[in-house]
Amino acid sequence: MKRLLIAISILATTGCLTANGQRKLLGGDASLLPSYEQHGTVYKDFNGRKVRFLPFVKKQGWNMIRVRLFVDPQNAPENHKGEGVCQDLNYVTDLCRQIKKAGMKIMLDFHYSDTWADPGKQFTPKRWEHCDKRQLADSVYAYTRSSLIALKKAGISPEMIQVGNEITNGMLWPTGHLYPKDGDKPADTSPETMRERWDTLCDFLKTGSKACREVCPKAHIIIHTEKAGNWDVTRNYYQQLRLRQVDYDIIGLSYYPMWHGTIPNLGENLRRLNEFFPEKPVMIVETAAYYSHERDPWAKDDQYAEFYPISVEGQTQFTRELVTELNKHRNVTGLFWWFPEENGFGNEVTKGWLNRGLFDNHNGQALPAMREFSRFGKNTE
Repeated sequence: MKRLLIAISILATTGCLTANGQRKLLGGDASLLPSYEQHGTVYKDFNGRKVRFLPFVKKQGWNMIRVRLFVDPQNAPENHKGEGVCQDLNYVTDLCRQIKKAGMKIMLDFHYSDTWADPGKQFTPKRWEHCDKRQLADSVYAYTRSSLIALKKAGISPEMIQVGNEITNGMLWPTGHLYPKDGDKPADTSPETMRERWDTLCDFLKTGSKACREVCPKAHIIIHTEKAGNWDVTRNYYQQLRLRQVDYDIIGLSYYPMWHGTIPNLGENLRRLNEFFPEKPVMIVETAAYYSHERDPWAKDDQYAEFYPISVEGQTQFTRELVTELNKHRNVTGLFWWFPEENGFGNEVTKGWLNRGLFDNHNGQALPAMREFSRFGKNTE
């Protein structure tokens, strides 16, 4: 009963309950939106009429926008800046004002890096690069606290906060790397060594969470990993956090079909999460699928077409099947598209196209997957 009450509290305090039951969180990581707007990018609805991004997605049922925050993005490699790394505290503050003005909630995503933090890279910010693990934990606390205080003073406190981004392999490398390698030799994975590494990572998470609780006590904390297709890794990760009593509220997952397997496999893992961690709601905080590989510097031809065609129809099919599956799971309380605002129509905001957004890069028009995405949380029977 206690676990059920905790889950209900999370839904209620984020405005997710209606008279008829749960109103779940729907949105996207639209962190590059101000850059597109500064370039005069034109967004269009399904019929080709010009619209403003935030009011349009709110009309589709979105109620929360996810925003990433880097420590000092001016230190990022130039190629990463060309991919959209620019979100410092001033940038994020301005975007969060827009989101609140549009009547939506905010999920703040701390990257704890000067650039992309993901499974393959969790680089320690330049300002912390000479810190030992105790100093790094203190830095996470101080930085998290000061950032949240600044947002709170601006009247834009986030309702959800991610302490780290896709951190299955740890964060603040090399100190907080769970599975480092020594050249080509496998790293020491003895039980004693792994306990020490888990302790280090969890110290970082605890200090981040502590700052969140102090400054934004009503916000809910997400721990975000990216192995939604691998049950053993996912279970072990959150068990390790449970053993060390890390303070957080929600399990956040990335799920991309090209990297994380089939939707039925995802569904089985969601069922298992509810069984093993019934006190923790789950959110898919990142998802997306390709509709093209045009001008894509990372993928070519039919790469990643194993499960869905690389086409508008394939993206639509993926979204329809994903939402249908997620709607079966009561423990899944949120769904967020990654980089939905991508729109190469008439601008050069990014160097190349990713082609996983929800607007056509050729004409700025909303793609059919947007309609399917908006079915999440709705009774469609």
